[in-house]
Amino acid sequence: MERSGATVLRLIRHAPALSGGRLCGRTDVDADCSNRALIDKVRIKAGVPERLVISPAVRCRQTASALWHGHSHELDERLWEQDFGGWDGLPYVDLPDLGSLSGDALAVHRPPGGESFAEVCARIGPALQEIAATGDVTIVAHAGTVRAGLALAVGPTAALAFEVAPLSVTGLRALPGGGWTIVEVNWTAT
Repeated sequence: MERSGATVLRLIRHAPALSGGRLCGRTDVDADCSNRALIDKVRIKAGVPERLVISPAVRCRQTASALWHGHSHELDERLWEQDFGGWDGLPYVDLPDLGSLSGDALAVHRPPGGESFAEVCARIGPALQEIAATGDVTIVAHAGTVRAGLALAVGPTAALAFEVAPLSVTGLRALPGGGWTIVEVNWTAT
């Protein structure tokens, strides 16, 4: 079902992952939702969702529950974080330095056994377009999901340049006819 007017997606990155200093793309870890004051500020900023869609990751479900306990929601497998393959679970200090790659090369670089950011965009972009076609939606997911949303407006290479903090809010507007604009990026309650 297509709507005649623009719709807004509010993308919220999950609370800090309790990963022990390790990369956790598909590794399912808990979120630290203990900062109630911060959770309250994000809830006020985001408002009450008309529709709430969540990545199935534990950290995303815990974050959504902390924000809107008992609110009805949908889980969407397509919103999982990037699959970092053989890098998933490695301590950050043991990850390879990719700083020498250009933005274009970084977007298509695939970790061993994982997926590239361009592949993430190919997976998540259509999901976000489908979700946006139903009206205003709040999504609780991952930094990679937020960047894939930004890529709808600016392309994958430019989207990789955005920082996405835990518990940040990013707003995207889906325009009639398929265009996207960025309402705000990486709003954090400080």
